[in-house]
Amino acid sequence: MHDPRVLLDPATDAVRKLARRGYTLDVASLEKLLAARNSAIQRGDEARAESKRVATAVKGADPEERAALVARARDLKGVVAAAEEEHRVAEAELQDLLLGIPNLPADELPDGASDEDAELVRTWGEPPSFDFAPLDHVDIGEKLGILDLPRATKLAGPRFAVLRGKGAALERAIARYLLDLHTERHGYTEFSVPTLVNRVTMTGTGQLPKFEQDLFKTGVGDRELYLIPTAEVPLTNLHAKETLDLERLPLAYTAHTPCFRSEAGSYGKDTRGLIRLHEFSKVELVRIADADRSRDELEVLLGHAEAAMQGLGLAYRVVKLAAGDIGFSAELTYDIEVWLPGQGAYREISSVSDFGTFQARRAGIRTKAKDGRRGFAATLNGSGLPIGRTLVAVLEQGQQANGSVRLPEALVPYTGFEVLTPA
Repeated sequence: MHDPRVLLDPATDAVRKLARRGYTLDVASLEKLLAARNSAIQRGDEARAESKRVATAVKGADPEERAALVARARDLKGVVAAAEEEHRVAEAELQDLLLGIPNLPADELPDGASDEDAELVRTWGEPPSFDFAPLDHVDIGEKLGILDLPRATKLAGPRFAVLRGKGAALERAIARYLLDLHTERHGYTEFSVPTLVNRVTMTGTGQLPKFEQDLFKTGVGDRELYLIPTAEVPLTNLHAKETLDLERLPLAYTAHTPCFRSEAGSYGKDTRGLIRLHEFSKVELVRIADADRSRDELEVLLGHAEAAMQGLGLAYRVVKLAAGDIGFSAELTYDIEVWLPGQGAYREISSVSDFGTFQARRAGIRTKAKDGRRGFAATLNGSGLPIGRTLVAVLEQGQQANGSVRLPEALVPYTGFEVLTPA
């Protein structure tokens, strides 16, 4: 997590930077807790040092002096115990405060707090034009007989989906295409990881403690477990509490997993279709890198996510999010937004973020150079891509006047068919 000394250093300019993302740094509380912790440490160290001197003096003392020294040793033991307890309490309160402070946004981010404040970076592809009124993916999927939302609601309630027949085959094909692309062309190592993780793991990547309401939680016996909101969580934490050789970096990991989100803050938003579900699947990309190269690695990661879009021929744009709109752990975030004809708008399909050393500090992912220099790694992640939203874009951009959908050529080897036709 944050180093409190760095946050309080005027050169860091933390108050101004955090204010850009709408967070007010409580400098007074931070200074008070840091001083209390340091004071307790100092008192404990001084008492322990004196206790050692007393123990040495006892050996050569006469009986009268010995009694006084033994009494002093007893008093010092109490001083040490009290100082350790004060240190424990101050440290716990300091850690609680630090865990709730978001990452410092990069200065290059535009001001603002909504998607309307994002900075357009580039567009790719021409949004398809139609000589008919384009449908949204729900109408398309129902006419094709591949999407069954009513039965999903019967099974689990709102914000779930059932795909059947060629819809399920298309979902599987998209995942296979993405995994092959990222492992064979982009050099990522594929992992199969748990989708249930513990509190420490969720804290390492920044979901806890601040965003517990956004998570699904379960457990067995006295074990507390959380369903992952993204494979970023287990992939990044594979190296928690480890020291990595700087020369081995970057590490590039990918996984296709189900993801679970309560969408607690999105009541009434995107209630129709596959855009915002409680359960969805995604191919995630994670890079662990030298902190000095994190911006270069961010561009590499963004390029890999864009390559997935371009391979499918999907029109999209890239935007740089405003300082007040990036995620809690992020330092800088690009969004890739795909064109959805049914909505007549660009919608986010992938977020690609540089977290700097923020997550590595929380998770204890350290680095060591050949010359002995030590530090923390940079972590980065991006969607490469979410399966559901990619399927939405394929349906909407590929729809035809006769109700069929022509699939991207890149998916045909995986599906075994080129066109989806109405049931």
